[in-house]
Amino acid sequence: MVAALNDDLFVGAVSNKIHDVLYRQVHEFKKKQLVMLTKAVLLYAKHQRTIQRSIVVVVCAVLVERLRKIIKLMTAEHNTSTNATDANRASNKPRRGAQLDKQFFDNMRRLIAIVIPGLFTKEAGMLAAHTVLLVFRTFLSVVVATLDGQIVSSLVRLRGHEFLLGIGKWMAMAVPATLTNSLLTYLQTMLAVRFRQNLTEHVHSKYLSNNTFYSLGNLDDRIKNADQLIAVDIMKFSNSLSELYSNLAKPTLDAFVYNIQLAKSLGVESLFGIMVIIQMSMGMLRLLAPPFGQLVAQEQRLEGEFYFTHSRLIEHAEEIALYRGHEAEKRTITRRYLRLIRHVNRVFRLNVFYGMLEDFVVKYFWGAAGLVACAVPVFAERLPGAQKAAAQVLAASDSNFGDRTRDFITNRRLLLSGSDALGRMMYSYKEIVEMAGYAERVSDLLTVLGDVGKGKYVKTKVGTAAKKSIEDSSSEDVNVVNQRGRIEESKDDVEFIDVPIVSPNGDVLVRKLNFHVKPGRHLLIVGPNGCGKSSMFRILGGLWPVYGGTVRKPSMSQIFYIPQRPYLPIGTLRDQIIYPDCLADMTNKSASDRDLQHILEVVQLGHIVDREGGWDSVKVWRDALSGGDKQRIAMARLFYHRPRYAIMDECTSTVSMDVEKIMYTHATNLGITLLTVSHRQSLWQYHNFILQYDGQGGYIFSKLDPERRIALMEEKQRIEQELATIKDLEARLKDMEMQAALY
Repeated sequence: MVAALNDDLFVGAVSNKIHDVLYRQVHEFKKKQLVMLTKAVLLYAKHQRTIQRSIVVVVCAVLVERLRKIIKLMTAEHNTSTNATDANRASNKPRRGAQLDKQFFDNMRRLIAIVIPGLFTKEAGMLAAHTVLLVFRTFLSVVVATLDGQIVSSLVRLRGHEFLLGIGKWMAMAVPATLTNSLLTYLQTMLAVRFRQNLTEHVHSKYLSNNTFYSLGNLDDRIKNADQLIAVDIMKFSNSLSELYSNLAKPTLDAFVYNIQLAKSLGVESLFGIMVIIQMSMGMLRLLAPPFGQLVAQEQRLEGEFYFTHSRLIEHAEEIALYRGHEAEKRTITRRYLRLIRHVNRVFRLNVFYGMLEDFVVKYFWGAAGLVACAVPVFAERLPGAQKAAAQVLAASDSNFGDRTRDFITNRRLLLSGSDALGRMMYSYKEIVEMAGYAERVSDLLTVLGDVGKGKYVKTKVGTAAKKSIEDSSSEDVNVVNQRGRIEESKDDVEFIDVPIVSPNGDVLVRKLNFHVKPGRHLLIVGPNGCGKSSMFRILGGLWPVYGGTVRKPSMSQIFYIPQRPYLPIGTLRDQIIYPDCLADMTNKSASDRDLQHILEVVQLGHIVDREGGWDSVKVWRDALSGGDKQRIAMARLFYHRPRYAIMDECTSTVSMDVEKIMYTHATNLGITLLTVSHRQSLWQYHNFILQYDGQGGYIFSKLDPERRIALMEEKQRIEQELATIKDLEARLKDMEMQAALY
């Protein structure tokens, strides 16, 4: 036992000795570190001005380099960008998605010139007032931060009078602060409304002029959901632009002012260290950020497709119901909806992980760096041998505990506010990228509207005839869609001179069409389906371009078109007859409701006024009227306007022959020259010329003798019946010969 006890004592003595040695070594190491730190502080104090000037020079150089890159990006050669964009659009090559590149700045410059048309406009005044309020709110934030430090300082000093006075000042600051916030919200909302109003009016001026709304959907394939772009995308872009100015200008101003205040309190060096950390973390976030602009643009495209599917269902509800196609339409709608939902869920998943990373960096990492910067002046006072030399550099307060607390709270408040401002700037970057998606779609809409207004179309669908002509290198129809003919305004007549009838898909229906119609020469157009009858009317009506030759015609006010399914606008019963005139136009023409009543009596529809509740009744007329009533309303509209020429496209297919006779007779008595597409023999007697297509690219234009043509048609039918009888007799004769051979 004694030996064991001696062993324990020996081991304990050795352990204590080792502990003492290690303690002395650690103490000496800490002492060396403290000496080295003190020397570094003394060295810094000696070269303080040189270090600060170097930091300022480096910061200025970095800012100048960034400004140079931005200016270079914004002033790059416009022709190169334009040619590349036009080449992509011509080849129907999509972009990689909305990006912050030269095209984004071009789009924004173009759209801002529309939403803010000048310096002395209401929008510019609201923007200036918004800027003044932003500056005032930043000033209030600095004052509140200082007041916050004073209140906490008076609290730890136990000075009740100063504490209550600070609370009173705090409450007084609430009045201008809350008023400023409310005015900023109001101005931001009003700016969004004004931006949307200006942009929508500009788009409407292009979209609703010169039949651009028709050409956009029928002659050009680049945009298929213009309604969704006008109603939704413009609104989202306007809201995003108004919010972006506030969310970007305020944090930028805050960061600038707070950094100046912190540079005075903490020193340029601490602030520079914080900014280096922030720049590194922001670079990391940019590298890890998902392509938000591309995702937003794709989401809007999928939303447009889903919206378009539902609009088609409403438009063709009757046909789909009669075909019992609800299951097929349901499959189509569900397929597009699921495609949209999958994309939205993908965006949400990306936002979850990126939001976690962004919140960690902005709220916690930057906040921790700010707290360290605020704590450096406090702990610097405890460095031995460095108190006097580094007091002016690292200490933000005197030895008084209350003043030290006040400065710490103020600096911390400014740092947190600055961190929040930088965080909002980071969020603004994501908002800018998202806005780039809206800007690109709206700018593309404006570009396509401009091209269509100038007669420039891009077709990605090629018809069967066009494909065949492309395969045949000797064909003259390869580039026919890119050619243009002439349109000349004549006084009275309508004439086509070597005009090709070409569909927008490139199908050449007739190579060269020639005919001439004068007033009183009523023209009947006949032929199989798809031969070019309606196409010729679309060219005559200015809906399709002239792909060659010359078209001579009166002004469009002298040509009236009546389709098989008349369009009935939203409005009163009176509006259905005088469309597209309004009540003021009707008054200028010295027309009255009595005149309209007389017109309705001509088309055997005089009872409709009492039946529908009077001239000012408003209904969904396409549902309230039958097919025959709609066609009679369309003829009444023709009699009201009394044009020089009327294009009648199967417009009497659902009315009886006696009513048809009354309408055609009245039209000729009014001096209206008729251009009719119809297969009814009863209409031949009202026409004296005929344009007959054979369906193979040929046609015949000649005088029409209705009696002779009817006689020929009857003779043709009789001969066909006789030939059918002869064939039956021949078949019966062969059958009898075979039976006789068997027996």
